[in-house]
Amino acid sequence: MVNDSYDYIVVGSGSSGSVIAARLSEDRDVTVLVLEAGLDDRNEAVLSVPAKAPSSQKSKFDWEYYTEPQKQACWASKEKRSYWPRGRVLGGSSQMNYMAYVRGNRFDYDSWAIQGCDGWSYKDVLPYFKKSEDMQDEELAKSEYHGSGGPLKVTRNPTSSLPSVMVKAGKEAGYNETDYNGDCQEGFAVLQSTLGDGERSSTSKSFLWPARRNRTNLHIAVQAQVTKVIIENKKAVAVEFVKNGRLQRVKAKREIILSAGTIGSAQIMMLSGLGPKEHLEKLQIPVVADLPVGENLQDHVMTIFRVLIDQPLSTSYLTTPSGLEFVGFARTRTELEYGNPDLQFHMIVFLPARQVIEQLFNIDPKVGEQLKWDEGEGFYGAAVLLRPQSRGTLRLRSSHPFEYPIIQPDYLTVPDDMTDIYRGVRIFQKLLKTKAFRDIGARLDTTRVPTCSQYTYDSDEYWQCYVRSFTTTAFHHTGTCRMGAITDPSTVVDPQLRVKGISGLRIADASIMPKITSGNVNAPCIMIGEKAADLIKGKTSV
Repeated sequence: MVNDSYDYIVVGSGSSGSVIAARLSEDRDVTVLVLEAGLDDRNEAVLSVPAKAPSSQKSKFDWEYYTEPQKQACWASKEKRSYWPRGRVLGGSSQMNYMAYVRGNRFDYDSWAIQGCDGWSYKDVLPYFKKSEDMQDEELAKSEYHGSGGPLKVTRNPTSSLPSVMVKAGKEAGYNETDYNGDCQEGFAVLQSTLGDGERSSTSKSFLWPARRNRTNLHIAVQAQVTKVIIENKKAVAVEFVKNGRLQRVKAKREIILSAGTIGSAQIMMLSGLGPKEHLEKLQIPVVADLPVGENLQDHVMTIFRVLIDQPLSTSYLTTPSGLEFVGFARTRTELEYGNPDLQFHMIVFLPARQVIEQLFNIDPKVGEQLKWDEGEGFYGAAVLLRPQSRGTLRLRSSHPFEYPIIQPDYLTVPDDMTDIYRGVRIFQKLLKTKAFRDIGARLDTTRVPTCSQYTYDSDEYWQCYVRSFTTTAFHHTGTCRMGAITDPSTVVDPQLRVKGISGLRIADASIMPKITSGNVNAPCIMIGEKAADLIKGKTSV
């Protein structure tokens, strides 16, 4: 049963929302309600067992969004659409990601501060990363950049020797081995993962449930989809949600915090009359505030390539924590300052069946059939674009809250984005020529991609076509409710995460990022949750 009113209502229990609810409920004098559209996560092996990560996609725990067909990208995908899995469950997408713990780098946050996000520089946010963290790796735990005793368990736990081969190859090619969450991000490393005691460290398991066990002032409602924020005289006073087929309303005495993610928060804002005036009027939604909600959509895109090896070093996805065990950061542009990479490398340390790859990345089965990317000895490499210049939009399809919005990422519409990934492919080819990789007989699978058959294999034109064909999301959707100076017309929230022109309403999740961070975004979202909770409490630093 949900009460008539609470001090705070948190909409969404994902990577930021679970943290906010747990931290706000530390004060026993306030009441907190979490409204989660998805399911309960308890006793669900598919969520807690790291090896089952791929099985959560396209399951009952997945919103399963798809973008609009892409003109400049996704040529090898079904209908040229990108599939965007998002967690529809307590813990949100921290329940179905590949557990990479990557904070981004100091340049990211310092650039946010320069763009008008006061209080979000690297020195401001580092304490919040450390506050969450309980680093299990003894060597990393000694570093001043890591935290111990926080709710979130982080460790390094490779099950294959392939990540160390990659690090070795990187050293031969001139890249340092690094703690990419430490002093310098650039370099190669075994991945730091949100894992503890062999289980996934989701934000619900790490933050929400420990808080709920000990506190009567924290209530959690699942399968409760928020349809609208009620605003009276420019003040957010209540939310409407649907549970068990019934529309209900609950009041907020102090604040409402939207943490429904880059898609969900923007959609709820627009359904509530907060968004681009022209767009809302077209859908006959009364305009409460004309704000650039749904603009500035950003995502990291990546290109995957299949590498075959002679030696049985790869592992089965039944034994590996998620397949993702290595990460590397490199500069493809000479003008970039050292430590400020524009490209990320990942490695999936096995070759899953073709059907798994087709499902994960929405590859057209006709293309898959011709490629014959079946199981064997080897791994998948991925070159990830860290600095996309292309920007997309999110718009409502209709005023009906259960209809999925129009997701238009406009991938690779700025040609430099394609060129950066292409240069990443060439760097990867050089890595494969190192002794470390030659010793295991590593070589690219040279099967021609049918969408690029008109080009000579290994020519510049071939790889550029390949990048536009195998353009898959890295699942890092950000930016639709941009944070920045209150005077900046491109912003939706101020540096305290308050929605411009509306009191009692904040947004705290990946949607507030003015510019996407350099790497996976789960760790930054947890940091945003930590900082948001302090801002709500009136604290400006840890």
